[in-house]
Amino acid sequence: MKNQKIITKTSKNLSLILRHNPAVIGLTLDENGWADVKELIAKFSARRFKMTRASLEEVVATNNKKRFSFNEDKTKIRANQGHSISVDLEFEAQAPPSTLFHGTVERFLTSIFTEGLIKGSRQHVHLSADLKTAQNVGSRRGNPIILKVNSLLASQEGIEFYLSDNGVWLSDHVPVKYLERL
Repeated sequence: MKNQKIITKTSKNLSLILRHNPAVIGLTLDENGWADVKELIAKFSARRFKMTRASLEEVVATNNKKRFSFNEDKTKIRANQGHSISVDLEFEAQAPPSTLFHGTVERFLTSIFTEGLIKGSRQHVHLSADLKTAQNVGSRRGNPIILKVNSLLASQEGIEFYLSDNGVWLSDHVPVKYLERL
């Protein structure tokens, strides 16, 4: 799959299927979000467009956000985080870096500084360990606003943080008292 547009389209469709709506192609995920690779390829190819094992492996390997992972023997695949459907990704709470960042836009600030960072329709709030990633995330919806999260204090006070396989920090909720606009 040399065409970047095809890789991007395949990645977006995989995100839809593995993070939000596997039923769109008649696929079922297990309780931990894993899909059988052979079944995914067959059902994806039958309803969307041709996919081979090689093209799937290329999408997983070249996805700049590392959204997908294979299990050890590459018989199963899942999204690393960002699900709007209920799956148990088996994350264990970890001590975060002292500061994390969240990229957003102006129109969400009133809500954020009232309720804190909430997961909304997703399973977790997404945070980054570096400012540049937060800026990239925020810029997808307009002029980015970066929030600094005092994750060390939050963790010490009982807020749990998890690290996904692709380096995204996750939490169920980050209260306002740990947030600062940069």
